[in-house]
Amino acid sequence: MLIFIQPRLVLLSVPKTGTTALEQALAPKAEIAFRSRPEIKHLNHRQYLNRIKPLLAPLGEKPFESVAVLREPLDWLRSWYRFRARDELIGHQNSTAQISFDQFVRDYLSDDRRPPHARLGRQSDFLIDHAGKMAVQHVFRYEAMDALVAFLAQRLKTPITLERANVSPPAVADLSPETQSMARTELAQEYAAWEAAISA
Repeated sequence: MLIFIQPRLVLLSVPKTGTTALEQALAPKAEIAFRSRPEIKHLNHRQYLNRIKPLLAPLGEKPFESVAVLREPLDWLRSWYRFRARDELIGHQNSTAQISFDQFVRDYLSDDRRPPHARLGRQSDFLIDHAGKMAVQHVFRYEAMDALVAFLAQRLKTPITLERANVSPPAVADLSPETQSMARTELAQEYAAWEAAISA
């Protein structure tokens, strides 16, 4: 999470949505940067409301606006699958190196019966308030990173250049039609959030 005082922006860091590249480019321009440790870097909107927003209250009346990135849901899962298939995780309970992407997605969709390698949350959970409503004002698709960069450059009044960072290794990530159909049904809320995000 990066906080910019003058333009009144809070950039949430949804995992596997290019946030490391954004952090590397923008952290020097932020007055407050929560980074490195995942439990600090990846605070969600409710945690921001509970813990961080009260600290910003003395800075004046003008409200802070929140910004986040969402990735196409199956592409987001592919990124996690590739990330957990890397060599250094082989032998660890989170490793996906010995299973197919199809099995990984089925495990992820099994909810409370998920094995460790598929224990991931939902992207939309980063964006909701305590009432369960989408509360982030500016949500961009990962696939529209140029639009996000243009938005941030305009608000921060500075040119922004992103370098690739934290790129997952390549891996075969095919899905059977049955699993793809199941995912589209089970992840309907995720798709609705992604489809509502800014796309250009």
